[in-house]
Amino acid sequence: MTNVTIHPGICGYVVRVSARKTNDKKVLVSIDTECETVRQMMNDITVLDMKEACTGYLQNPVYRSAARCLQHVACPVPSGILKALEVELELCLPEEVKITFTE
Repeated sequence: MTNVTIHPGICGYVVRVSARKTNDKKVLVSIDTECETVRQMMNDITVLDMKEACTGYLQNPVYRSAARCLQHVACPVPSGILKALEVELELCLPEEVKITFTE
């Protein structure tokens, strides 16, 4: 199982994502957060097929769900969910991702 904690920024809603690969090339996704709009995404992405999860932005079920549910287009949560999936599917190594503001 792969666990990711996302601190999306000024909203203050921490998001905890768990991704667990099944034997049939699917990933079970669970999300724990107080953000109502991110919780709404769970209606769409509780079980993801490996191929679906690795498609481009317009066909990707995580980004399609985000487009329907999230109000803030710059929210990093969809990317964090997909990073968890990639690691769980052994498509990439777990490496911390940061966005740093500089003057």
